[in-house]
Amino acid sequence: MNRIFVFIAALMIVGCAQPAKKFYVLTASGSTPKGGGLGIGVGPVTLAEYLDRPNLVIQQAPNQLAVSEDNRWAGDLSASIARVTAVNLGRDLNTGNVRTYPWQSDDEIRYQVTLDIRQLHSSEDGYAIIEAGWRAYALPDRTLKASSTFVDREPLTADGYPAMVAAQSRLLARLTKNIAASLR
Repeated sequence: MNRIFVFIAALMIVGCAQPAKKFYVLTASGSTPKGGGLGIGVGPVTLAEYLDRPNLVIQQAPNQLAVSEDNRWAGDLSASIARVTAVNLGRDLNTGNVRTYPWQSDDEIRYQVTLDIRQLHSSEDGYAIIEAGWRAYALPDRTLKASSTFVDREPLTADGYPAMVAAQSRLLARLTKNIAASLR
C-alpha cells in the first residue's frame, strides 16, 4: 500500500512541476571584421514599454498581445539589439571599430547610431514585424547626419519561438543595412 501511495504522490509532483523556461538571443548575420576602421558607436537603444521585459511577445489580435511566461530573452533586450546592430554594422561597413553604449570616450567614434524600437514581435499571421526609428550623429559635435523610420516584416519559417527570434534577427540585419547605406 505504501508503494502505491508513493507512486501516486510522485505522479502528482511531476504533474505540478513548472514547465522549463527557454531563453533566446538575437543573432547577428555575420561577424565584425578584425582591426580598426570607421569608428561607430551604437546606442542608446530605447524600447517600447511592451517590449521592455524579459518575456517574448506575440500579437494575437490588432489590439491584443500575449506575453509568454516560459519563453524569455537570455539578457536585456535593448543591450542585445545594440550588440547585434553593432556586429551587423561592422560587417556592412567593413570596420572592426564598433562599440555599444555606454562607451568610455568618443575619441575614435565618428558616428553614433541611436535606436528607438517601437515594435518588435511576431503576429498570429505568421510574420515578425519591426518598426524602428534611428538617428545617426556625426561626432564630436553630434550633428545629425541621417535619420529614418524603418518598417518591415519577415515571414516565420516555422511555428514556434525559435523561428520567431530568427525572423526578428533577420529584420535587425535589414534595419542595419538601411543604416549602413546612410553612413557610406
